Amino acid sequence: MGTAGLEFGMKRTAVIFEKPFTVSVIEEPLPEADAGQVLVQNRMSAISPGTELLIYRGLVPDGWPVDSTISSLSGAFGYPLRYGYTAVGQVVVAGPDVDPNWTGRWVFSFQPHQSHYLASPSTLMPLPADLNPENALFVPAMETAVNFMMDGQPMIGERVLVLGQGIVGLLTTALLSRFPLSELVTFDRYAFRRQRSLEVGAHKALDPFIQGNIGDPKHILDVEALQGEADLVYELSGDPATLNQAVSFCGFGARIIVGSWYGTRRAALDLGRAFHRNRIRLISSQVSTIAPEMSGRWSKERRLAVVWDMIRNIRPDKLITHRFPVEQAQQAYDLLDRQPESAVQVVLTYGNSPM
Repeated sequence: MGTAGLEFGMKRTAVIFEKPFTVSVIEEPLPEADAGQVLVQNRMSAISPGTELLIYRGLVPDGWPVDSTISSLSGAFGYPLRYGYTAVGQVVVAGPDVDPNWTGRWVFSFQPHQSHYLASPSTLMPLPADLNPENALFVPAMETAVNFMMDGQPMIGERVLVLGQGIVGLLTTALLSRFPLSELVTFDRYAFRRQRSLEVGAHKALDPFIQGNIGDPKHILDVEALQGEADLVYELSGDPATLNQAVSFCGFGARIIVGSWYGTRRAALDLGRAFHRNRIRLISSQVSTIAPEMSGRWSKERRLAVVWDMIRNIRPDKLITHRFPVEQAQQAYDLLDRQPESAVQVVLTYGNSPM
């Protein structure tokens, strides 16, 4: 594409993690494109309240690879850093070697928070015509939740607990509610998220800090009744201290799916009591790969097809709680950091980005 379809001096807006608790929004020239690329004008991007808050708070291992499976996130953690992996926008220019039918298409891509980017069409996912584009913002979170189903393998009649009802926890609960489980119980410290959890299909939603429920003895009995009774527990709180609570809920031969990434924080696990004698299985689940025992039948492409089906069924755009113009990115991260009780999915918008 070079100069074809693009003018010299074209600029974009980008979000930069400068240091812990500080993000900046800069304007910079777009890099030169080649004939096989398209220019995408980003319309919105979703903030991952898990990984991105670890970066915002300075809790990621310095020098650790960002994501070797996504070309736009190559490199290592360290400030200043561009990050984000949930971008939804429209193709505005197609290079001379690209099918012109790409122009105008709504697409999803794993891209950092920025107003424009250049990409090969092979790295873009065209949005289904029957979906509001905001639903596509949930592709990574839904893919993570689908991967949790594959790794946890919930079975008919099981008692399943989900610890943490952030956006990934809520989508995990929504998927689990489609299984014929005997009990689906979620835990979150924030009442707002517990209510959302019930709305997406949890049978019960409890506060893990039961000392805060002295006036509700039934709730305390609910929690105590679950000790040693769960068949499957998902630890999605992002708090390493929660792992011990997950162990306490497990019955003999139960399994714990650890979907949280704790960054530099250590988990002080008590493995000398119930864990050892009860043959509890502790399983790491991470969406960048597919478990070896399933990779013979499953590919990322097949998993993504399921993701789109689940997005159509659940329509997760109802879980968006806040939208900020990209220029207010600092306020968006401050909200997630300081007021998590009121936020689930926060979105950055790019309506007035420079061209």
